[in-house]
Amino acid sequence: MALVNILHMNPGDGELSYSNNSLLQETAIRNAVPILKHSIKGIASYGVFKDCITVADLGCSSGTNTLLVVSNIIDIVHEVCQENNRGVPQFQVCLNDLFGNDFNTIFKSLPDFYANLKKNKGEAFGPCFVSAVPGSFYSRLFPNKSLHLVHCATSNHWLSQMPQGVENNGSNIYMAKTSPPNVYQAYGKQFHTDFTKFLRMRSEEVVHGGSMVLTILSRSLVDPASDDSCASIDLLRQSLIDMVKEGLVKGEDINSFNIPLYFPCEDEVRNIIESEGSFSIENLNVFKVNWDPHDTDYTNMNDSNELSQVHGKNTSKVLRVALEPLLVSHFGNSIIHVLFKKYEKHVADHLSKKKTRHFFLTISLTKK
Repeated sequence: MALVNILHMNPGDGELSYSNNSLLQETAIRNAVPILKHSIKGIASYGVFKDCITVADLGCSSGTNTLLVVSNIIDIVHEVCQENNRGVPQFQVCLNDLFGNDFNTIFKSLPDFYANLKKNKGEAFGPCFVSAVPGSFYSRLFPNKSLHLVHCATSNHWLSQMPQGVENNGSNIYMAKTSPPNVYQAYGKQFHTDFTKFLRMRSEEVVHGGSMVLTILSRSLVDPASDDSCASIDLLRQSLIDMVKEGLVKGEDINSFNIPLYFPCEDEVRNIIESEGSFSIENLNVFKVNWDPHDTDYTNMNDSNELSQVHGKNTSKVLRVALEPLLVSHFGNSIIHVLFKKYEKHVADHLSKKKTRHFFLTISLTKK
């Protein structure tokens, strides 16, 4: 089955839904607000939008984060218009994700969203029109020169397909310290192809002077096997190996499974943007978030055993809601609960010795 038909976050609003386990992504969204504000001020001052601003949120997923992004953008535009003594435009907001995304959960929350807008901004505000545009952002999604602002958070690390030629990756399910050099090259090449295509598609859709704000799950070092790129996935591999030893998973099933992710370093992102040539880089910021987004302690480099157990459980949920559909499509549903219980323990052990963090890159771009 094509990857575009498999990838999606866990739907609904249950205990193991993305909606209830997306604090990591929410933290990234909130960290990007200053750069988002700077971008909106820029396109407002240059008169890029007038009576209506058209916004696309790519890889929007579902749950509270989706409309949090929309609310942030509306609040900033409202603030900028007040500062410049101009009328607030209408809002056309287009929410994009792959076909399996839980758009219905978003739609059900829209009445309350609209009611809160009227309550907080007044009856005359807007109006705001929200629509869904399902499909891959590695293809065209919108008419030529129709977008003023594009927002995309924690989505560009997903590849459009598995890299070619990684059959010799053994029991590794992603890039790892034991992966052959060609595996690193294949993953890097696929990201280069995909991110170039992403920029090229948006260059057709964004108006001259329009802006994109991208928050990308990245890595801090050039080394593609650095801990903030590979460690969390390698612990999932160890969990699968445990299940092979117990006869719960076949070794050949692991050998034929690789995860279509890539966490680029800053130089890779810069080089691709400059090479593609449609956008200029305006701002760039980096930040780190603990594996367990509920853990706000950035002083201690490791945790007590009791704390690490809690962080292991929370981290396990964060990864599960993102990877469960992909894992189910390859291994079946029966192994999932046991797999993530084992993963939880591996993460707890890791964090009791070393507090590894996710690395994020937020970058704002202007269409030339």
